[in-house]
Amino acid sequence: MMGFIWFIIMGGLIGWVASMIMNRDAAMGKFWNVVVGIVGSFIGNTLFSFILGTGDIGSWPPDLMGIASALLGAVVLLGVLNLIQRGNVRGE
Repeated sequence: MMGFIWFIIMGGLIGWVASMIMNRDAAMGKFWNVVVGIVGSFIGNTLFSFILGTGDIGSWPPDLMGIASALLGAVVLLGVLNLIQRGNVRGE
């Protein structure tokens, strides 16, 4: 149970940082930050695991490569969403 709670907290933090990087913070709430962080974690671990190694954001102590791949995945996810919604990647 504690791993699940930690996974949600880390997903929220990763989603928030990714939204700050991609200039989407004002348009997203806490719920969507968590969703972007968790989905980004799956995307990141799928796409970047061969470079960074596999990682788990729900483990204790936190795996830094898992956090890095989750952040990269969340940034990629927000970039694709910006491209679809606004026509450019950064959303400016």
